Amino acid sequence: MSTPSPTHDYLVISRGQWDKEASPEAIQRAIEDFYVWLNRSIDEGKMKMGSRLTSEGATVSRDGIVTDGPFGEAKEAVGGYWFIVAGSLEEAARIAAGNPCKQFGLFYEIRQTDPACASAYERTTETPGGR
Repeated sequence: MSTPSPTHDYLVISRGQWDKEASPEAIQRAIEDFYVWLNRSIDEGKMKMGSRLTSEGATVSRDGIVTDGPFGEAKEAVGGYWFIVAGSLEEAARIAAGNPCKQFGLFYEIRQTDPACASAYERTTETPGGR
């Protein structure tokens, strides 16, 4: 009997905008198909629910809080997120590739979550290149 390989959570960030040429009916069908696909994948243990995001937002930095922009360009807009449960980034990407909405202009950034606490002594996504 083989031991199942460990799985990890992968954050999927939905980006982009709907194709301008696509009809509202075609987009709505893709959205409905997405929710069928998502719920089936959740039932199979391959995904975890996420959420759509509103268009309002804020940025917070050492320079203060900004609630009226500027934010990323519309083509880089984040529309929502969910999680994939997979054994590798490649497997997570294959699962995400089944998303019916990608045929209408949306694309997906997939990042493995890291349960470890941050450390100034380890190289992470926040570490400047020269350190």
